[in-house]
Amino acid sequence: MLIKRKSIEADANRMAGPRKANPAKRPEAARKDAPKPSRKPKFAPVTLSEQDGVRYLHFGTEWVQGAMRIRKPDWPELEYAQQMMAWMLFNPQPQHIVQLGLGTAALTKFSYRQFPAARVTAVELNPSVLAICASMFKLPPDDERLSVLEMDAMDYVLEQNHAGSIDALQVDLYDATARGPVLDTPEFYSACAACLTDDGIMTVNLFGDHPSYAKNLKAMKFAFDDVWCLPEVHEGNVIAIAFKRAPQIDFGALYERAAEITAATKLPAKSWVNGLKAWHSAK
Repeated sequence: MLIKRKSIEADANRMAGPRKANPAKRPEAARKDAPKPSRKPKFAPVTLSEQDGVRYLHFGTEWVQGAMRIRKPDWPELEYAQQMMAWMLFNPQPQHIVQLGLGTAALTKFSYRQFPAARVTAVELNPSVLAICASMFKLPPDDERLSVLEMDAMDYVLEQNHAGSIDALQVDLYDATARGPVLDTPEFYSACAACLTDDGIMTVNLFGDHPSYAKNLKAMKFAFDDVWCLPEVHEGNVIAIAFKRAPQIDFGALYERAAEITAATKLPAKSWVNGLKAWHSAK
């Protein structure tokens, strides 16, 4: 049986309160028709560290939730974050880019600066992450193109008005344990797929050496037409690329596109194509 790692945030937000008592024995204020006191979500503490000109975000543990080179605040510092942009190989002109899980806002900031014609939306449940991204990670304020929403990622993808509206969906949903995505079910990934345009692409940060890896891949394959993975980086990060509609692969064209990406952004896009080619050969 696969273990589902629980999120501190998710558990707190889904708690229903004390066990129901017999209505006849409850005081009037506690009965069903009485107003219920609001429950505040509980979050892991947001902490920072810095080393060699790079500022890191943590959720009260040693696990890194994101990073920013202080002198290059809009650059995705970590290699896995760069790989999350691999959808650029297939769509050079997205109209709507969405990030689930803000982290240090690395992908949100890069997408916002790199695609001036696109709308960029970020979804984050923890208000402390929103605040620290604005104060310590150079997240710009909302404008006509940028929207940063404080809400649950599952609620966002389930909203009907988001169906078929997203070109690129970047999913990086981790809690303080940092060993498996908080949302990982076929239902979640089906909702993600429904939000995408017909040629929309989702990238997901996974851990390749953890049981959650196989579970997430299985759930993605249930919801998407095709799923590929890039080679592992750092200490186990594997980026999965899920296609709502399987693309016709022309590696020659992908290498040409990779060269354009690198010239425009300095991202190591050729390595992404090498990784996709290796995955395709092994299938």
